[in-house]
Amino acid sequence: MSTSEIPKIFSPSEAEAKWYPFWEKNGFFRSVPDEREPYAIVIPPPNVTGVLHMGHMLNNTIQDVIIRRARMMGKNACWVPGTDHASIATEAKVVARLREKGIKKSDLSRDEFMRHAWDWTNEYGDTILKQLRKLGASCDWQRTRFTLEADLYDAVIDCFIHFYEKGQIYRGLRMVNWDPVAKTALSDEEVIHKEVSSKLYYVKYQVKDADAFVTIATTRPETILADTAVCVNPNDDRYTHLVGKKVIIPMVNREVPVIADEYVEMEFGTGCLKVTPAHDVNDNELGIKHGLEVIDMLNDDATLSDTAQFYIGEDRFKARKLIISDLEEAGLLVKVEDIKNKVGYSERTDAVIEPKLSLQWFLKMEETAKPALDNVMNDTIRFFPEKFKNSYRNWMENVHDWCISRQLWWGHQIPAWYYGSGENDYVIAKTEEEALAKAKAKSGKDAITLKQDEDVLDTWFSSWLWSISVFDGFKNPDGEEINYYYPTKDLVTAPEIMFFWVARMIMAGYEFRGEKPFSNVYYHGIVRDKQRRKMSKSLGNSPDPIELINKFGADGTRVGMLFSAPAGNDLMFDEALCEQGRNFSNKIWNAFRFLSMNMEEGETYTPSLALDAGFLPDQWMLSRLNRTISEMDESFEQFRLNEALQKIYSLVWDDFCDWYIELIKPETPGSKIEKARLERALGLFEALMKLLHPFTPFISEEIWQRIQKRSTGEALIVSAWPEADKSLINDDIESRFVMVQELVSAMRNIRAESGLSPNLELEVMLRVPDEETATQLKSVQGLILRLQKTKSLEIGTAFEKPSQSASALVKGTELIIPMADHIDVDKERERIQKEIQRTEGFLKSVSGKLSNEKFVNNAPEAVVAKERAKQADAEANLEKLRAALEEL
Repeated sequence: MSTSEIPKIFSPSEAEAKWYPFWEKNGFFRSVPDEREPYAIVIPPPNVTGVLHMGHMLNNTIQDVIIRRARMMGKNACWVPGTDHASIATEAKVVARLREKGIKKSDLSRDEFMRHAWDWTNEYGDTILKQLRKLGASCDWQRTRFTLEADLYDAVIDCFIHFYEKGQIYRGLRMVNWDPVAKTALSDEEVIHKEVSSKLYYVKYQVKDADAFVTIATTRPETILADTAVCVNPNDDRYTHLVGKKVIIPMVNREVPVIADEYVEMEFGTGCLKVTPAHDVNDNELGIKHGLEVIDMLNDDATLSDTAQFYIGEDRFKARKLIISDLEEAGLLVKVEDIKNKVGYSERTDAVIEPKLSLQWFLKMEETAKPALDNVMNDTIRFFPEKFKNSYRNWMENVHDWCISRQLWWGHQIPAWYYGSGENDYVIAKTEEEALAKAKAKSGKDAITLKQDEDVLDTWFSSWLWSISVFDGFKNPDGEEINYYYPTKDLVTAPEIMFFWVARMIMAGYEFRGEKPFSNVYYHGIVRDKQRRKMSKSLGNSPDPIELINKFGADGTRVGMLFSAPAGNDLMFDEALCEQGRNFSNKIWNAFRFLSMNMEEGETYTPSLALDAGFLPDQWMLSRLNRTISEMDESFEQFRLNEALQKIYSLVWDDFCDWYIELIKPETPGSKIEKARLERALGLFEALMKLLHPFTPFISEEIWQRIQKRSTGEALIVSAWPEADKSLINDDIESRFVMVQELVSAMRNIRAESGLSPNLELEVMLRVPDEETATQLKSVQGLILRLQKTKSLEIGTAFEKPSQSASALVKGTELIIPMADHIDVDKERERIQKEIQRTEGFLKSVSGKLSNEKFVNNAPEAVVAKERAKQADAEANLEKLRAALEEL
């Protein structure tokens, strides 16, 4: 390798343009069943409407890290990509596009609209998958799936029929969450509850045939028009005399009964509740219980219908203002209070949800939920972090029937076929031919006209089958693919879709395969800005991930994302972390350039880990390498990727670049590192590239390919992940080297704080506490002299400390540097005073921890002992510093 061929500056864009096509072209992402252990992960399919955002960046960086490591560990790594058709979001995009062309959805037939939807999807649907390539995502792109493709469509319909025939799917008029913008029902999980500032309106209802009123408190006065009762608590002495009587609803002058039910909270508002069965979930249950009339006063777009009698055609919120004005004019508005309450919003359109009675399809969940709950609680499926098990259990133990129908056209059309006007005049069938035969048999008629249900299934009704359907587990349930890859290994996702997707995939796994869909679920946090706000386009606080990659490189951006991502916690993203990631790449590149500059032209170098046992830096670096491998493996097992990255970052930047390289430099200026030592350094560097590869795939592959000539099959992406040799982890070697590091660092600090040149030769004295320490320091004396310019280095237990000297205490050894010829007494006094202040602050912190009984009693004994050792060191250091200050 010629040094002239190595650019001075690493170019991320050039490396990305070179290595991603190389990996893909040579099939390194490809997986087919073979004799190896399978390691499969399925992508949480992004919406076809989507472009790469910061949440995707984090999620897919994590997935790529774990799949690259699995591949290097010799497993048959299979990362399945794909996209979700996203019924509500995509239909909204298509409708908006048609509107720009002057076309209304209502003017089109279903087939015509679907053609437009497919055109839009084909044009924009794979945008995010193309962007994931820029990130370095090593998906098996030949396996890309789409939730509306033919085979997956069939799987969803088969799933519906399966549950219907089991008696778990039913059609009924139920209270649902209604999105008046998308004009569709939503499941509970698609509703986001936000705390908002509202008003509580107190309104008088006249008691019939009496000169008396009851006062009702409501946040939704427009629904007064659909009230069919007033309810009080039977134990409320204020109102028991009214039970059984009637009151008159304002505006509409409807007479309604006063009923009693313990559901009413006597302390809230006035203790008197208006009951609107058509527009409140709890009111609906009261209405069913007490046989109340149901009046639906809202159209699908949340304007008032003819049934309301007033404000017909007006939006619900405008009607609220109008009715308050009219009630006030009529003398029926008692007062208005400002309150805080929670209001449901549509996850997709951000519209305020209306509870609405609607004829919908539902899936009973209780039976399906049981094995899904049991097998998470018993750790058959493990959650990381484990704290999320509590949320999961709470939801699963209180699971509601799932409203699975949506009033949309883009999606999986419900396989229900109607042949008459009766409530049960329908059949469930996969095809029209099957439906016709079933309808004839059910009705006893030969002449039948069929009409398929217009609605589609909830998007999540397809994605809950994802870990099975992507391996054709419905099309071919005994096929090689599904039997080899299922159950998959790990799922990486956000806790916000735990109930939307994770819980339901687990249910589907046990329902259709009789086993778990995956072994582990890693929940990463939400990406937030420095003010802890969730990053979003609407807030304008989210950087464009592609711009980050263009600015800092894919490797730098990946490192920045992971640096800010502690396991399971939200991450406070700061672009400066990506800059740190880019600087890390530059540090790696400069280390490689230094090693390469020491290679002789025409010479062949064979990287080696057969290190020189007589050279302490080799022994130390080998120990640190194997310790780091072991610790990284432990971190990976617990999905602590942030910790794993920090460990290799420190090993590369601190240990290898800042210390090891300095110690292998030739003592004679201008000469090159001897070949054997350089080969050992290259062997270590290759091992570092392997450990870095999952995190920084591009620069690591670039350097790997430049260290020595490789065949295609020897690419870093498929090289073997290093195994830790614990016999090479040497505590004594590392301890001795730490002493070198701390003494040299202390010398550098004294030079810097005293304004002395790094090239000024100093007299150095090390006053040690005992002969054993003296022997240890003498064994590393040569390393200290290599790293610091010195006239002399004395090591002993009993020499006198010269006046006007600088000193520091390192693990019981006093470092003394006579400063009479160099010192500015005032500056040195100031330096020592600062060091005393710093040490006092540190001692206060440690002492505070040790004075905390809970810490001392509950922390592991080794941790407490370590804190006590810190306290003793700080106290000894303070004593030495104060003595040094007194001498000055």
